[in-house]
Amino acid sequence: MKYKNLIFDLDGTLWDSRASIINIWNHVLTQHQLIEKELKPEDMDQYMGLLTDDIVKMIAPGITDQEVTTILAEIAAQENIILRTQGGILYEGVEDTLKDLSKTHNLFIVSNCQDGYIEAFLDFYQFNKLFTDFESHGRTKKPKAENIKLIMERNTMKHNDTIYIGDTQTDYSSSKSNGLPFIFCEYGFGKLDIQEQRYSVSKFSELKNYI
Repeated sequence: MKYKNLIFDLDGTLWDSRASIINIWNHVLTQHQLIEKELKPEDMDQYMGLLTDDIVKMIAPGITDQEVTTILAEIAAQENIILRTQGGILYEGVEDTLKDLSKTHNLFIVSNCQDGYIEAFLDFYQFNKLFTDFESHGRTKKPKAENIKLIMERNTMKHNDTIYIGDTQTDYSSSKSNGLPFIFCEYGFGKLDIQEQRYSVSKFSELKNYI
């Protein structure tokens, strides 16, 4: 199969930011007396790919919507600063593979992160020129499936030459709801609850075998 447009998830697909942001989550949640025990980076695995509002509600059941809004505003502001200066951990082969793919494909990012998070990723690694466009839940307040549709419409992308690449069930479901094929990144944070998934990679550089 050959595709012109490649849409990527971010966390668990291109990088791992847990070590950079975990102290921020612990600090803010502790200040608001919402956790008794500090979170470890691996504790965030189960939440990666989910909407940030849902993550906070899962960590602190019973929290009000207003409290969620306040907490996320504090976390997001600090995260975007830290990630722009410290970055995260790029998965093996991501930089070289993206640079190679950008020569022959149009690259995009659609993530459930806050506004400014993708920008921090692109700025830190100086990847801005590699990507044609990106969209986030934080900017549109829409779920991933709708943001994929939005970015496809905005860039006049066709279904038969576009593919989504991610690491979670949400990524798979969002791509399928848009009629797109999907490549599953086995090294990421998620697992798929389906059996018919045909395309998967154990390391990022293997994407070249499919696209």
